Amino acid sequence: MSPEVLSTPVVDTVKAPGRAHSRARAARRRKVVVAAARALLLVAVLGLWEGLSRAKVIDPFNFSMPSKIWDQIYTWVTHGTALGSLGEQIWYTLHEALLGWVIGVVAGVVFGIALGRIAFLADVLGPYIKVLNSIPRIVLAPIFVIWFGLGPASKVASAVVLVFFPVFFNAFQGAREVDRNLVANARILGASDRRVTLQVVVPSATSWIFTSLHVSFGFALIGAIVGEYIGATKGIGLLVAQSQGTFNAAGVYAAMVILAVVALLAEGLLTFVEHRIFRWKPSDSDR
Repeated sequence: MSPEVLSTPVVDTVKAPGRAHSRARAARRRKVVVAAARALLLVAVLGLWEGLSRAKVIDPFNFSMPSKIWDQIYTWVTHGTALGSLGEQIWYTLHEALLGWVIGVVAGVVFGIALGRIAFLADVLGPYIKVLNSIPRIVLAPIFVIWFGLGPASKVASAVVLVFFPVFFNAFQGAREVDRNLVANARILGASDRRVTLQVVVPSATSWIFTSLHVSFGFALIGAIVGEYIGATKGIGLLVAQSQGTFNAAGVYAAMVILAVVALLAEGLLTFVEHRIFRWKPSDSDR
């Protein structure tokens, strides 16, 4: 055997860890660059907003400015709001959104998988679901307030109708996109319809379902906020309504910032759970 043949595997073995290390280092460098660019963009936008407001290029009464928004948040954190502590308002809204999100997700997954698996149900209920989906669901919030009152139930209902449809359509599509060979093999091995659904269809549709979860929690927050804005006794949405009623633009923006932070934390938690569940999937840096 020639020396060249003996040396080839050694070179490949040495180069492989080096390439992997280089890719990992490039991925870390890219994350740092992206984070820095995001921070610079935020600072630039806030600085431009502050400067234009102070120079009266834009009306500071209507558009406020970042410094006043920060002062409003600080006041709410340290002295509370007219409705009580800020933490109580956040929890009230978050509780409504979480409850509506859970109900909407469960209903969307169950109905999506069922209609994706049973063609007869899809044919019967499909037109009704399309009609309901075409209705602007935000306009249902006043109806829910009339039905359920100013309590949490009307806000939960608003969150449910906003969450249900994106989850339903993703679950439905995920059930329809299952590899037919997997289903056929399961049936050959003697699996019943229930086992095929639970052990083949649902796991295959999980990635589709998780895709909708990222968007649907934001919809749940929107449903809770809109319901509180129309009529409530507590919550961030009521803070927005009160701030608007007193022409306090900083209060409106401050409430929006708080909601954005809550939504980003929820998104981060969902992403963490998704990565834990789908650890077998390659990340973007590995491709």
